[in-house]
Amino acid sequence: MVAPAGNYTWVKRRRQEAALVPQAKARGAHRKRRERSPWPGLMIHQDGSRHEGVSGQKWDLIVTMDDATNEPYSMFFVEEEDTMSSLQGVREVIELLGLFSTFYSDRGSHYWPTPEAGGKVDQQNLTPFGQAMKHLGIEMIADCSPEARGRSERMFRTHQDRLPRELALVGITDRADANRDLTEVYRSAFNAEFMQPAMEEGSDFVDWIGGPLGDILCERFERTVGNDHCVRFEGMKLQIPADRHRCHHVKAKVAVLRRTDHTLAILHGPRKLADYDEAGKVMPPNLKVAAYIRRGRPGQSGQFICYKTGQFYLLPTLDWSGVRNAPCSGWAVEEGDPGASEDAV
Repeated sequence: MVAPAGNYTWVKRRRQEAALVPQAKARGAHRKRRERSPWPGLMIHQDGSRHEGVSGQKWDLIVTMDDATNEPYSMFFVEEEDTMSSLQGVREVIELLGLFSTFYSDRGSHYWPTPEAGGKVDQQNLTPFGQAMKHLGIEMIADCSPEARGRSERMFRTHQDRLPRELALVGITDRADANRDLTEVYRSAFNAEFMQPAMEEGSDFVDWIGGPLGDILCERFERTVGNDHCVRFEGMKLQIPADRHRCHHVKAKVAVLRRTDHTLAILHGPRKLADYDEAGKVMPPNLKVAAYIRRGRPGQSGQFICYKTGQFYLLPTLDWSGVRNAPCSGWAVEEGDPGASEDAV
């Protein structure tokens, strides 16, 4: 084969193919520093890091923070980072401020499935955490390198340096006490020193008016009902109570939900059949106070929206004589979810 006259590139490639000259590595893409999000709620970071707490104990610190302000909205210790701890962090943010737009994390196996080590994440086959985010309409973003989450990495170095000393000063040796100190003392002190002002005014948080978050931010498992109307789940037999809407559920495909507080629920399609405690015992339904939020639309005074259904109502005057701690005439009593909070919102 005759080389084209004056074609340096052709000659170089042929010599490299014959291993006569070494082939240089391709240059990496030019990278630049990523600016913070312009306002709160646009991007939420979450990460976990192993910390040496007190008396030589090691716990994982789970932090869920805002990219715009560097403010941690949720901080707590767990024995080991997993799906439930990540869901708990997201739930605390939503209960505090509302839904946010995007969620930024590393490529941990509880966030993303990665078919090949070091390869791209699989955005089609979602993990239980990814399914919960999709249900809420929150976009997930996976980082590509440790440098991409540099702000959270620097923040964790600060926590690793300060937290053991702070906890030792107040004599904390228990994880529950450490979590209480994080919420009541440490987080506010950290924000006062390291929180940054947002570049623009405004917020991307949206009030949550849907159903109980515990039934969304949870692990979901598919099961089949046995002939005895029991569902086997992790060594337990979950007995399905009698249902006036259906004769039986034998051989029916159901979903078992495990919430962040370790309570369980069984769903058949969209219907909840029962709630269970950690031991698998049926929890009786309770009367809950369901909040109705007034929407101040022009010409629509007196309308209320139910936070569970999203529908507008013209509420009648209610008799609260038999209801303990009745909040106001714009509320209604209904049979609620045992896992939901009793506090009105």
